[in-house]
Amino acid sequence: MLGSSIIEVWIEEDGKETKIVFTGDLGNNDIPLLSSPTMIEDADYLVMESTYGDRLHVGTDDKAKVFLDIVSETLDNGGTVVIPSFAVGRTQEILYELDMIKEQKGQDSKFEEEYQKLMNAPVYVDSPLAISATEVFKNNEDLFDEETKAIMERGDNPLEFPGLKFTRTADESKALNESDEPCIIISASGMCEVGRIKHHLKHNIWNPKSTILFVGYQAPGTLGRTIVDGAKKVKIFGEEFSVKARVEYIEGYSGHADQQWLLNFVYSFIQKPKHIFLVHGEPNAQLVLKDKIIQNVNIPVTIPDFGEKYTLDDNFAMEKPYNDPVDKKYLRLQVLDRIQTLQEEIEDMQTIVKEDFLEQDRSDEEISRLNDKVKELERKIVEIIENKE
Repeated sequence: MLGSSIIEVWIEEDGKETKIVFTGDLGNNDIPLLSSPTMIEDADYLVMESTYGDRLHVGTDDKAKVFLDIVSETLDNGGTVVIPSFAVGRTQEILYELDMIKEQKGQDSKFEEEYQKLMNAPVYVDSPLAISATEVFKNNEDLFDEETKAIMERGDNPLEFPGLKFTRTADESKALNESDEPCIIISASGMCEVGRIKHHLKHNIWNPKSTILFVGYQAPGTLGRTIVDGAKKVKIFGEEFSVKARVEYIEGYSGHADQQWLLNFVYSFIQKPKHIFLVHGEPNAQLVLKDKIIQNVNIPVTIPDFGEKYTLDDNFAMEKPYNDPVDKKYLRLQVLDRIQTLQEEIEDMQTIVKEDFLEQDRSDEEISRLNDKVKELERKIVEIIENKE
């Protein structure tokens, strides 16, 4: 994403210099707007991500056409295209794609017809964070790739086009689900766990006219992954919905480097690392990539376990167990993160209760049961505040 970095660390100890490189998340080599990842010439040790270590991205060449076909067919049906999207990076890439489709006009009559439908449909970015991130992109155009800079020099800002609208307030967001107008809604979070996207799923996932279009990785255990994996029913805000909407996943929009480009990053070192650590990946992705690296480059590879500590010397010793106060610090950060998520869920619950219970003709018995549940939740929160067991 814009502004992401690879970290190079030089350590001098006992008159010897050691260089360690941390890749962070390696970007794809063909992400619109952004320059390709920088290749590093030398390192003693490499700590590298492995998200797509077991696969290649497919369909990247024709993803614009696939995207346009899906959107056009949904708009033809009078439905809504709901795109769960990461607020930073992926949303801006989708806006770029929507704008760049016009460059392919005139290919054939079918494409022209689909293009006109797209241009006549409103496109909503419904995520305060995505809106703010888009402004950051606009304010840092000097970091764009050369192709995008050339486009902008012609007077075309790929993050702006007719029909694009930003919904900033909660009321504006709710209004999207009260309209029957076919449209495209891009909303966070990308894995459908929290945020406004859950409201758009609630109002569209049961509708066979609509499409839920995924354009990013869905982690196991998330609502997004459940939908992508073909679940027939899902729970949203505690209510069960049948999945009747069309579900599509375009993998070509991934921000992560695939297996080939992860290997290319390793190949690019003039002075190859002595040892590589693979992190940030599911077990199978890490194991497959490990085998590929050993087979093709013959560099030792370690997949570290949580809490392991390594001494980077000629003996390459690993110590376990590892007990460091830093671990406890991160555990505290996890608690704070869960509290933040709980706060967002409570805000969602307040909206649902108001709209689905208090403003509808519910029986006294239903309201009483709901009241008891809210009282029990309140009691548990008070227990936490008072440090009770």
